[in-house]
Parts: sequence; C-alpha cells; structure tokens
Amino acid sequence: MTTTTPRTAILGEPEPTAQPAHADTHTRRHPARVLAATLCVLLGTGLVGGAALTTWAEHRAAARPLPADAAYRKAGSLWRAAPVDSLLPPVLTGPSAGPGGSHRTWTRIALAPDADCPAALAADWQALLAATGCTRVLRATYTDATRSSLITVGMVFTPADAPAMTALAGRIPAPPAYGFTDAQRAAWASSVPAEAPVVVYAVSAFADGRPLDAPRPAEDLMKKDATGAAAQAGLGHEARALADRVGRGLAFLAAPPAPSATPASTAPTAPEPTR
Repeated sequence: MTTTTPRTAILGEPEPTAQPAHADTHTRRHPARVLAATLCVLLGTGLVGGAALTTWAEHRAAARPLPADAAYRKAGSLWRAAPVDSLLPPVLTGPSAGPGGSHRTWTRIALAPDADCPAALAADWQALLAATGCTRVLRATYTDATRSSLITVGMVFTPADAPAMTALAGRIPAPPAYGFTDAQRAAWASSVPAEAPVVVYAVSAFADGRPLDAPRPAEDLMKKDATGAAAQAGLGHEARALADRVGRGLAFLAAPPAPSATPASTAPTAPEPTR
C-alpha cells in the first residue's frame, strides 16, 4: 500500500477550471437555428430567381410579335395611340413623285381634330362603311412647295376585319375635302393598307379656289395623254403620292419590322416610313 503526500495549497493560486468537452473553442450551434438560416438562404435565392424568371418571361412576351389578327385589330386604335405627327407628318417628300419624275415636297397647313364619322364623311361614304362600321376620322391639308395646290389627306378607322376591308376595294367614292370646298376637288386617290382596318384617301385642288366639274380618279389625270389644267398641274400625281406615302407610314406603325440582332453601332437606320 502506498501513500501520497497531500497537495499543499498555495495562497493566491487560482483554482483549476474545467476544460470544455471538445478541444476546439467553437460554440455548438442549435439545430433549429441552423435550419432557420438554411431556409432563409433558400427562400432568398428562390425570390431572386423567381424575379429574374418573371423579368425574362415579360421581356420575351414583349419582344414576341402579336398574331396577325391581333396586330390588325390593334392597328385600328392607332388614331388615339400614335402621335399625330407620325400619322400625318408636318412635312412629306416625294422623290420623282410629280409629273415627269419631278421632286415634290408637301407641308401640312391645317390639321383637324379627330372627328366622328357622321360629322366628317359624306352620305355616300357613310353608306359605304355601313358594313364595316366607322370608328374615327383623321384629316389634314397639305400644300406643295409652290403653294399652287391643296391636298386633303384623311384616314377612316374602322373596327372591321381584314376580309371586310378588302371587300371595299373598287367601291370607294371620291372623298370629301377639308380646307377647301367639295366643288373645288380635282383628283382623288385611296387605298386600304393590308396591315390596318383603315381607308386612306387624298383629294387635291387648285389653291386659287377655282371650281371644277367633278373630281376625277388620280390615275386618269396621271396618264400621258391626259389633258386639262388639273392634269397639266400634276394634281393627279399630288393626290396619288400623298395617299401612298401616308398609307405606307400607317402600315409601318401598324406592323413595324422585327428587331434584329445587329449591334446598334452597325445597324442600319430604319427608313422614314412616309418618305
């Protein structure tokens, strides 16, 4: 049997402290806290990812072209959705649009407020549009660079579908004037763009106010053998050119070209639709 010598206490010496069960000094984390932190991370990641997916989906939807019938119906509201200067520009140019391929420039001198159809259209036009309906009429008057002619340009918007609008071809009468009287009308032209439920028309007159017998289709006055003051003054060319240019501008607004992948620095500038 052995004996041990009791340890002699030393004044001022601290009592030995108990060591932790683990050698490292990291505090043990409660399982519930770990689970909560993990869920927060997952939830935050999900929200960020969901927002990114939503933005991407919205971008794709905005870039995706509308179906043809939906785009056609939407074009019927351009009278209130598009700026008036894009529908009836302040200045229009027509390279080779005059007699003998001469250059033409037209300036807008009068712009009517958008109007109800009965107030803006004659009885024969109202009868024509009975099958298609009529929503709104836009009108403006232009003059050429010499200020010797006046040309009314109009757009008649309807709620009709494409087949109903196509059926109007060949049945459109001489349009009413705006900025001069109907008795002064010399030549007229019209078109129904395939991209929108709209009838576009133009009617020309002499700026001096002289009365004429009856307005004639622009194509009649544009013939090489056409005679008379209106033909020689190019009033057929004026009406046809403005109807075509305003119609092309409307078609461009109704069905703009799809965006391309060409970098902005090298992409060609879209041509002005009314030039």
